[in-house]
Amino acid sequence: MQGAAEVVVTGIPSGVAGPGAAPADRVPSSPGRPVGASAPRATDLVVPERAWFERDVRALARDLLGMHVTRRTAEGAVTLRITETEAYDGADDPGSHAFRGQTARNATMFGEPGRTYVYRHLGLHHCVNVVCAPAGRAAAVLLRAGEIVEGADLAWARRTATGVCDSARQLARGPARLAVALGIDLRDLGADLLDPEGPLVLVVPSGSRRPRRDEIASGPRVGVSGEGGRTDLYPWRFWIAGEPTVSAYRAASPRRR
Repeated sequence: MQGAAEVVVTGIPSGVAGPGAAPADRVPSSPGRPVGASAPRATDLVVPERAWFERDVRALARDLLGMHVTRRTAEGAVTLRITETEAYDGADDPGSHAFRGQTARNATMFGEPGRTYVYRHLGLHHCVNVVCAPAGRAAAVLLRAGEIVEGADLAWARRTATGVCDSARQLARGPARLAVALGIDLRDLGADLLDPEGPLVLVVPSGSRRPRRDEIASGPRVGVSGEGGRTDLYPWRFWIAGEPTVSAYRAASPRRR
């Protein structure tokens, strides 16, 4: 988008760099386009371009940190700053839902990047992922935790209606709590995060400082069993170091014989 003001992004502009490239602290506003007056917050927000998601899932998982997700419903809007993510790489990743191929449940992962893959975990709660890589590749980033930056009253009401919430840091600390706070469920499966008029939108807040690479920590994914849970092979959980809303690590529970 030529002539636009520079925005602060810890990421890779669409069409510029591929997997493994080091993100810059400041890049031109080419990752996206400004959001209009009907957008969730203000006119200084940028929606990423779809091509920005067509790259390595680990790079995207890092670059989503610090970005905002807004969910709008009839009850109101809630905006969350992403503080923790996990990368899942389809057929090359035994921890991924798409490791053994396409099913009715995971079909959205094989589709257009920049959309949501929402699933119900153990029949108990929902988890939301951002689909990335070119269509057919089936990679996605789980949104593990975040800080509620707008709509806290509504987030509190949703969380206390479904369980105990004893502090603001717990509002979206963990993928299930995140989905509850934002009001996300299976009706949001396949939602286009790049539609500024849609009910669920991902934005880069212009002027905010995104985390530098040296401010991002990584480690094993939470609750992943088997080969996909190996720390040496899949240290694919990423979080903003020192951020209080990041969830606690726990290994996968051993399966009962």
